[in-house]
Amino acid sequence: MDAGADPGGGRAGRASARIELSGVTRRFTSPTGKVFTALRDVNFTVEPGQFCAVVGPTGCGKSTTLGMVAGLDRPSAGSVRVGGAEVDGITEGVSFMFQQDALLPWKTVLANVALGPVFRGVGKKQAQASARDWLGRVGLRGFEDHHPHQLSGGMRKRVAMAAALINEPSILLMDEPFGALDVQTKAIMSNELLGLWEELKPSVLFITHDLEEAVALSDRVVVMTSGPGTIKGVYDIDLPRPRGAVQEIRFEPRFLELHHQIWESLKDEVQRAYADTGGTSGTAGVEGASGSSGSSGRSKPAGER
Repeated sequence: MDAGADPGGGRAGRASARIELSGVTRRFTSPTGKVFTALRDVNFTVEPGQFCAVVGPTGCGKSTTLGMVAGLDRPSAGSVRVGGAEVDGITEGVSFMFQQDALLPWKTVLANVALGPVFRGVGKKQAQASARDWLGRVGLRGFEDHHPHQLSGGMRKRVAMAAALINEPSILLMDEPFGALDVQTKAIMSNELLGLWEELKPSVLFITHDLEEAVALSDRVVVMTSGPGTIKGVYDIDLPRPRGAVQEIRFEPRFLELHHQIWESLKDEVQRAYADTGGTSGTAGVEGASGSSGSSGRSKPAGER
């Protein structure tokens, strides 16, 4: 989905694609009048061209954060700024990949990918030519005339990725885009995403529950607390780029050190969220999930930008 693409194709706006959340709080009112606080005093920054992953337990406000950056929602307090300007309406130069396929089932693969340019006023022939090029980049040449229901889950995600990147956005927002895929397909999609990101270098805000995925892909990982969500820690990922295959980088000592350090912070929030929903507060089932026992990595305290 393209949320107000830059009419210049995104390149001109890339230098100003800095995302900054300052003191952001978001409250909702239930039908009974009860006020629920989803986010409280959230502070973090995504620099232009940076790949930033956000991890945290279910219900901590990760998706709400994406919605406010896109301009689909407003904070109850604090400010959300993109390129130095307060977000007030749909943010220009942004593409959004959702958890579920945001494809129109009655349109072909080619027509789905061409929608963004068409909405921006590009001629149909030019839009389709660009869509064919992007389908080739994501490995779907020959599937232009198929409909979404004729594709596998991984292939539909490739269509969604092509549709998100065809406008060359300055900011790419991704809400657990690969969460429903099997492990092997997720790894393939992660490698393809990294390759395309290296080429275009949009600022990326990537929501995931998979800490391995977050560390393998990102320059920075933000850990959120259980609800109401706030920032518990911000960790710089100093793994070299280009990263190479995510299946292989996960065995490197530095990856294991970073994963272990971030998991030590994250697991407390996962346990707390589980206990709040009626589970036990014990550590069974989560102690071994860090995958390593290395030394600490480079981190920043919560809220530091």
